[in-house]
Amino acid sequence: MSRRAVIFGSSGQLGLELARDLRQRGYEVKGFERVHLDITDAAKVEQSLAEFDPVVVFNAAAYNQVDVAEREPAAAFAANALGVRNLAIACRQTDARLVHFSTDYVFDGTLGRPYEETDATRPLGAYAVSKLAGELYAQAYLEKPLVVRTSGVFGPGGLKTNRGNFVELMLRLAAAGQPIRVVEDHVASPTYAPLLASRTIDLVERGESGIFHIGGGTAISWFHYARMIFNAAGVNPELHPTDEREYRTAARRPKFSALANVGIKKAGLAPMPPLAEAVREYIVQRNKLIAGGN
Repeated sequence: MSRRAVIFGSSGQLGLELARDLRQRGYEVKGFERVHLDITDAAKVEQSLAEFDPVVVFNAAAYNQVDVAEREPAAAFAANALGVRNLAIACRQTDARLVHFSTDYVFDGTLGRPYEETDATRPLGAYAVSKLAGELYAQAYLEKPLVVRTSGVFGPGGLKTNRGNFVELMLRLAAAGQPIRVVEDHVASPTYAPLLASRTIDLVERGESGIFHIGGGTAISWFHYARMIFNAAGVNPELHPTDEREYRTAARRPKFSALANVGIKKAGLAPMPPLAEAVREYIVQRNKLIAGGN
């Protein structure tokens, strides 16, 4: 019998790549979308895992509307914290490994360099608090959970998902022909979903546990990221830098939340490539999907 894996959030950018990579490695994969199984329903989570009996469970489901979470913090906490608690308890009962994806937003962005796994956390808003609580719940109920923090995920699945990703947003704005303004004073490490999926599964197959950072290979401002996207796509819209003073949001965001991938380096995994390389690959895969009508 093949190894079995469950993916919550299976229709998202990361979930799609996890499923593809796992199947290529010989896993039998069961995916759950929120419409079919909401991780806030503890009884259904427990029943589903008991029936499928997986060896590993990947939680790529999340409430990620950062600004809306300021109006409805309970909803964010239910999905990002208590939902993870439900998964952790169910995994403990079925002896399955839990892989939980978290975020660079657990940091406050004041360190001035990419964050390592051992750096102190300090979330700045309701979404960030809920994601950190999810990490803690995974660690509270399981001896060896794998928590992967990442940043600005983008993958070909963004063409079809409701909220898309930053690359798709920029290309839509470019197609509209209007001037584009992007913040230059916030820095992250955007991460290509296929690489995030493959590195995470590598960690699982090496038996790793604890907290790992898997961020894109480049710390970059959103403005310079946008310019990189336009260069890769061969378009030249009118692009201007701005700052957070012009675009005030309901939620506070860390100004420098890039991630240093210290853990995966120590584990002997291949380093993440430069972001420009990942963006070019995204554009290639995107064009193939569009040409194929998918």
